[in-house]
Amino acid sequence: MTDNYDLLVIGAGMAGIAAATKCSSAGWRVAIIDALPYGGTCALRGCDPKKILRRAAEVVEGARLMRGKGVNDDGLAVNWGELMKHKHGFTDPVPQSMEDDLRAHGVDTLHGTATFTGPTQVKISGATYQASKILIATGATPRLLGFPGEEHLIDSTDFLNLESLPSRIVFVGGGFVSFEFAHIAARAGSSTVIVDRGARPLKAFDADLVELLISRGSDAGIEVQRGTSITSVVKTGSGYRVHVDQAGSPATIDADLVVHGAGRVPDLSRLNLEEAYMPYGEHGVEVAGHLQSTMNPAVYAAGDSADTPGMPLTPVAVIEAKVAASNMLKSGSIVPDYAAIPTAVFTIPELVRLGMLEHEARDSGLDVEVRYTDTSGWYSNYRIGETAGATKILINKADDRIVGAHLFGAGYAELANTISLAMKNGLTTRQLKSTTATYPSIGSDLGSMI
Repeated sequence: MTDNYDLLVIGAGMAGIAAATKCSSAGWRVAIIDALPYGGTCALRGCDPKKILRRAAEVVEGARLMRGKGVNDDGLAVNWGELMKHKHGFTDPVPQSMEDDLRAHGVDTLHGTATFTGPTQVKISGATYQASKILIATGATPRLLGFPGEEHLIDSTDFLNLESLPSRIVFVGGGFVSFEFAHIAARAGSSTVIVDRGARPLKAFDADLVELLISRGSDAGIEVQRGTSITSVVKTGSGYRVHVDQAGSPATIDADLVVHGAGRVPDLSRLNLEEAYMPYGEHGVEVAGHLQSTMNPAVYAAGDSADTPGMPLTPVAVIEAKVAASNMLKSGSIVPDYAAIPTAVFTIPELVRLGMLEHEARDSGLDVEVRYTDTSGWYSNYRIGETAGATKILINKADDRIVGAHLFGAGYAELANTISLAMKNGLTTRQLKSTTATYPSIGSDLGSMI
């Protein structure tokens, strides 16, 4: 027997849930399926739990920065077990809460692995489901690294569920995961090393600010080894020995834990996409700008599953899913608006990017003014004892509008939201400067940055 739906959503993360709810509210018969607990990476295995762990690191670091300035931080430490319990207090109820909400919106919630058996047909735990439209929103999974001993590494999900934090941790790769987790672990008392095979980590961010972040991390005990490739990981009696190649010279790093932070790829391997006549590649399902498969008109894809210009961020995935849902409902061809979406590395302090890098602006033919500001000595940093901070704002001389903003400093992820709003709505720097902010606040610093 085949069950028929107007829409079947594969993947119960934030993107899939957004699309399922939108279409069900419009009167469609909708089902959603996932082999994992509902909620997806962001709510259960990524953004949200990570930020909870970061809070403990922020408190410890904040007290240390105020040492000798009125705060006695003797004996202050992260209790990892209690911190994990606090994290579970948020994540554990999420799957049931999300399922309950979906059912309240009329969405059928299914569990298992979905496999295509035809262009509009999937099999789940032996049962067959037919749908007029299918949305793929299965997210991403850690990429294969291809060196001996790779099986000894844990991924970000495992790290966020560690019952205790080891003393020596090696993070593989110079991306978000490695830097964010290293900044947490270092403040919790671990010795941390980030191994990156490239010359510069966090390549999507402004090079000058990345160097400031690396220097600030070094002050906290985080070592970054650049131009270093891992050749193997060997289990020893006391932990692991990481064998590396540094510009042709072999070396080793001893660790109690090795964490995969070297990027993720679309999680499509179990879908059997060939049966649905859908081309896909290392960046996801091939889709047109409006997120419909280039070969199978019944199928759409969003988030990490789709090969789009969007950054691999949860808000981007949700935007794409809502656009895809609207296009399915209205037979439309709306294209997502990716302009001025901020992205942040939640280290301590955080590093943020909006819009273009310097070379991208100039390569596009824009005549830009680069306004670089060292904010390390500003009041907002002095107040909390922070010694690092800088911003780089790119202004199009032709119209006085911001085309790129790069921020490194405490609380600057919130400041980025104001800049995003300005960029999205075409506000000039003159208009921004004319706005009166609460004082003293980080928001009031914006006028001096531009």
